[in-house]
Amino acid sequence: MLTSEQVDQYRRDGYTVAPNLLSATEVTDLIVELDGICAGNTLAEHSDKLEMEPNQAPDGTVVRRVYEPCTYYPLFEKLSESPKLLDCIEGLIGPDILRHYSKINMKPAGIGSVVEWHQDMGYYPLTNGDSLAALMYLDDTTVENGCLQVIPGVHEQPLMDHTLDGFFQGKITEPVDESLAVPLEGEAGSVIFMHAMTPHASITNTSQTSRRTLIVSYRASDTYQLFCGTTTVDGHHHEKLVRGVWRLVARIAYSEFPIPKYRRTTASLYELQEQSREQ
Repeated sequence: MLTSEQVDQYRRDGYTVAPNLLSATEVTDLIVELDGICAGNTLAEHSDKLEMEPNQAPDGTVVRRVYEPCTYYPLFEKLSESPKLLDCIEGLIGPDILRHYSKINMKPAGIGSVVEWHQDMGYYPLTNGDSLAALMYLDDTTVENGCLQVIPGVHEQPLMDHTLDGFFQGKITEPVDESLAVPLEGEAGSVIFMHAMTPHASITNTSQTSRRTLIVSYRASDTYQLFCGTTTVDGHHHEKLVRGVWRLVARIAYSEFPIPKYRRTTASLYELQEQSREQ
């Protein structure tokens, strides 16, 4: 469970950090499972549950993302529903909790793809802001290997512009004052709880160590997605009530919220941001 100081920080800054929330044994078990999931996959031939780093030979084995581990792999599912994690989340968004989606960003040594500034709710507009991501570091994480960076204190403001010529770019397209950015370094097992409206980014991993992060998104059960086409429909397959009851009345906190319009279909944030850089 989070302390009152951590809860206050989340309310004020849009994030808080719980150092070493996961034990060393839990982290080791997750990495062993993750290594098994990735084994045997190549750029030319890989599971549809994986996204590979694009700049490698066809027989390259470097993975940049695992999709929905908490849906497909029991060890990750169990962690996402563990009391110690849900107790923390309940203190931030209340007792009725949906698991929204999950992924693992791999950030392999010397190559890990950059993630530009964005806000998660730009991708999936919701009826209110009781939504967060729990980002669990599976490696010791520093600026050098691409730790998360956030801009605190703006999560209660309107969504920043993510568009160009009316089309959603998957990244903030208005000026971002990077002097306000706070790098969130941490040991393996640390968990960051980040509001879905908090601007965040991560730079390329320039070190010789990986930076694997399990990301699980949660929202209150009376927080509903606004319809955005097939992306909304596809996402519902991975939703699961993990605590409390599913509220059948949506709580509306926003008088308006931008809906993303896509120029073309993309597989991921990485691809969308890459396409935006090519324009």
